[in-house]
Amino acid sequence: MTVGCKDPKTGKMMKQSVRVSNPTLNFINVPTVRDPKLIPRGLPRNKHLKIESNGGGHLVREARVSTLLDSMRASSPARARPASAATRAASLDDEQKSWIQRHPSALSMFEQITRASVGKKIVMFLDYDGTLSPIVEDPDRAFMSDEMREAVRDTASFFPTAIVSGRCRDKVYSFVKLTELYYAGSHGMDIKGPPPGSRCNGNRMNNGESVLCQPASEFLPMIDEVYKTLVESTKSIPGAKVETNKFCLSVHFRCVDEKSWDDLAKQVKLVLSEYPKLKLTYGRKVLEIRPTIEWDKGKALEFLLEALGYANSNDDVLPIYIGDDRTDEDAFKVLRERGQGLGILVSKVPKETNASYSLQEPSEVMSFLRRLAEWKRKSLRASL
Repeated sequence: MTVGCKDPKTGKMMKQSVRVSNPTLNFINVPTVRDPKLIPRGLPRNKHLKIESNGGGHLVREARVSTLLDSMRASSPARARPASAATRAASLDDEQKSWIQRHPSALSMFEQITRASVGKKIVMFLDYDGTLSPIVEDPDRAFMSDEMREAVRDTASFFPTAIVSGRCRDKVYSFVKLTELYYAGSHGMDIKGPPPGSRCNGNRMNNGESVLCQPASEFLPMIDEVYKTLVESTKSIPGAKVETNKFCLSVHFRCVDEKSWDDLAKQVKLVLSEYPKLKLTYGRKVLEIRPTIEWDKGKALEFLLEALGYANSNDDVLPIYIGDDRTDEDAFKVLRERGQGLGILVSKVPKETNASYSLQEPSEVMSFLRRLAEWKRKSLRASL
């Protein structure tokens, strides 16, 4: 389907093609299985196992729950296998070294990054949780430090800067509190630019409307309905928290005892079985419920580049995206496929990623942003 999104420069509507995902593509058909122990191993974890039954057998829902539990465990720290401390340490050290060679620190490679940006316009994209703020047990208390806010403000004074988060856009803004930024909430399904007349990286924004894009507006009543149902159905599970992000929902299980994960998975899948136009994904100790339209952080990145006038500027723009979560991989993948820009993963442990570089934690993100702003400041002084 086609949705309308507003161009921040001209105020005119821009057509964006959005394809609705086919839910059936998320299943793998296998022969009838009546005993869960006989389910073949080695199937992709991001697929659902479709168990067909003729007059009995197990419901498809049970297989979905089993796969969902695997995904929930995958988002948790892996348990160490029985082995000596020295053996484990050596194995982890080798893995870490190999991963760092493939995804070197953006701080240690800072000179190379700045050389790649010479003659190009840098555009910054930043995730929020785990990137600008630490991961905390209570998502309502994921506050960024004043020092980080100042680093982001300084960066935005030189480069167009966007916060791209799975959170509700208004919630992210309440944490960041910087009007000169672009905010893409709900995994990019709710994008808004700086208010009319504000100054952004030295350019005054004159467009009359600051709301840029909301491709999932028609899903709002459905999302609200599912939110209320999930709050009611999960209230008996201690530690479970359902968060509304306007165009998507988050079910946090960071504070849920692992013994209760099965119950939580069943409740979530039971509710979603009535809503085929919604899909379920997962992040770090969180289940994400989103519309089935093909729109994600990668699409949001592409839209913002186009809205800023850089759609066909492969040679004179350098997008830099920093994020820590699975959902940020959509943006990393876009940059890699375009052969343009840099993806930086925030992680202390090796992960499969499309990012080119890495940073270990938010404090390193802050150091990188500070160095980038200072480098630009010195470059401008030198050119005078």
